[in-house]
Amino acid sequence: MRVERHVMFWIAAFVVFVGLLWLLHHVLLPFVAGAALAYMLDPLASRLTKRGMNRLVAALIILAGFVILFAGVIVLVAPVLVEQLGALVDKVPGYLQQLQSLISNSGNSWLKSIVGGTTAGNEKSVAALTNKAIEYLSGVLPTLWTKGAALISVFSLLVITPVVAFYLLLDWDSVVASFDDLIPIRQRETVRSLVREIDRALSGYLRGQLTVCVVLGVYYTIGLTLAGLNFGILIGAVSGFLTFVPYVGSLTALVVSLCVALAQFYPEWTHILIIVGIVLVGQFLEGNVLSPKLVGESVGLHPVWLIFALLACGYLFGFVGLLLAVPLAAAAGVLTRFALRRYRASPFYTGTGP
Repeated sequence: MRVERHVMFWIAAFVVFVGLLWLLHHVLLPFVAGAALAYMLDPLASRLTKRGMNRLVAALIILAGFVILFAGVIVLVAPVLVEQLGALVDKVPGYLQQLQSLISNSGNSWLKSIVGGTTAGNEKSVAALTNKAIEYLSGVLPTLWTKGAALISVFSLLVITPVVAFYLLLDWDSVVASFDDLIPIRQRETVRSLVREIDRALSGYLRGQLTVCVVLGVYYTIGLTLAGLNFGILIGAVSGFLTFVPYVGSLTALVVSLCVALAQFYPEWTHILIIVGIVLVGQFLEGNVLSPKLVGESVGLHPVWLIFALLACGYLFGFVGLLLAVPLAAAAGVLTRFALRRYRASPFYTGTGP
């Protein structure tokens, strides 16, 4: 009966948590973002505190430095990205028409076979699909910025998030101690062990993967721009950002850069192959150098599970869900492994019980 009560309690707590998250996800964004920022900056604040710096001073210096760095990046990069995005939106219909002509060209039967055959019916399907894509991109893409700005409150992100991050960073140890004091005494060591395991998985993935995103974003941006690809800065920045989701960033870099290169350089295959080579080198570096060194294999977050968590949480809770997806995936993975260890040690599994 005691085990059943514990299970029912945690199920009820989980249901309440999901319900509150669903009801309040429209206003939780700056608070979740502030908590995530404080979590990532807390190790630096702890190091400064151990060296004799006052916690208040350390929090002010760290957060001020982060805000200045972030503002500097936005001021330098955002105008270029917005300009290239607008130019890309204007050129997308022409690019799609060029790709359609390339596919429909009778001298490129191999390419038509890749996209579905060489019959006239398939060419009509390609044309219809391309026309629909042109109509969609021409009508929808120009409104993405305004709609996105309406969905995400710029004021809350720029003003409330730093305030929340500052206070959490200042009182992080006391907040953790308060939650620790609420844990039942008999289960305290078990819960502490699970929380430490979740923290290792989460911090290892977040800090490592963010570093991978920055490195690959800079690499793609510089490489594609030097290769002469149109919108190289935009493609590189977006691909680096999407690298946070396993395989999505590298696939985006390959597909988008190849399509733009075909529309821009064809039939000059030398430029196209150079651009493909740049992307493939980036994928090699990500899979064989950056991710193993910076993220490692010990975080316990399988790529398929992480992709599912991001899609599911994003669908259910919007942008707040995307921020919470990785912590929830890490916690679920640790709790699942803990439950499996307990199950394998149980009399029911070993067959030693009555």
